[in-house]
Amino acid sequence: MRIIISRTDSIGDVLLTLPLCEWLKTNILDCTIIFLGKGYTKAIIESYDCVDQFVDWDAIENSPTTIQVEAFRALKADVIVHVFPNKKIASLAKKIKIPMRIGTSHRNFHLLTCNHRLNFTRKRSNLHEAQLNFELLRPLGLREIPTLESLNASTTHFHAKVSKMPQIIENFVEKHSNFVILHPKSQGSALEWPIDKYIELSENLAAKNYGVIFTGTASEGKSFREKIPVHEAILDTTGQLTLEELIGLISRAEGIVACSTGPLHIGGYFGIRAIGLFSPKRPIHPGRWKPLGKQSHALVFDENCENCKKSKTCKCIGKIEVECVSGYF
Repeated sequence: MRIIISRTDSIGDVLLTLPLCEWLKTNILDCTIIFLGKGYTKAIIESYDCVDQFVDWDAIENSPTTIQVEAFRALKADVIVHVFPNKKIASLAKKIKIPMRIGTSHRNFHLLTCNHRLNFTRKRSNLHEAQLNFELLRPLGLREIPTLESLNASTTHFHAKVSKMPQIIENFVEKHSNFVILHPKSQGSALEWPIDKYIELSENLAAKNYGVIFTGTASEGKSFREKIPVHEAILDTTGQLTLEELIGLISRAEGIVACSTGPLHIGGYFGIRAIGLFSPKRPIHPGRWKPLGKQSHALVFDENCENCKKSKTCKCIGKIEVECVSGYF
């Protein structure tokens, strides 16, 4: 059986979809898992043992319709699971007559394109995102949603493909092998802990004889680089790493501190101390988005914050104390 898992969104979302692939490999003999995703997530998929093939949706999306149809037909899929609903993908899957087309019933276009529609809600659920994804496997024989603890086992299939970093980073890691990664930004996808607290945390960790590495994109680094302390145990790598290299760097770290963003989930998969800083507001609370992994921790300032309960604008994440975070190291 050839199964397409369609999740054409961000790194964190993709990582929380990977346990589906492990379940399918375990429960459906001789199945082939094809992951349809955005091109920039390819390095994530290629690091996971339970996926057989990655297909870049970006390379297909803007092609003429005839090319799109040919590309999908060439996959010879028996099943497609629309984890992230996409109207164009759903239409293509129906057009080439993939026999089993699975999606949520909460998208109108699935009424015309999917022949298995599951009725469940994400926004109001108490389940974790990784658990919610499993609702879509019921037509394939799933009877019970796995516990969050059991999903930690699926992280053992994740491996870094690149170990060597740019030389300046290799030199730093050789000198400070017990290093912690600080990833302050999220490209606007999450509420963020104030940068001044990350700066204070870096000084705190350096005083504890940890190396500290700041990561992020070049534009993110530009927004805070001047604040990074000049210290032999603190290194700025923003804009210097490919995703493959970032995965390799995280695999070698003692821990990572970040808000609800992709690198935090990568850290969880590697079993390092992944310290996530969250708002308790639904639907962005840690009960939904905490990283998988046995050493993952989610911090909020006040889980009973009244503003967050009422879905008001709230920046209580900024009140999480530096000492509370550094206490994990």
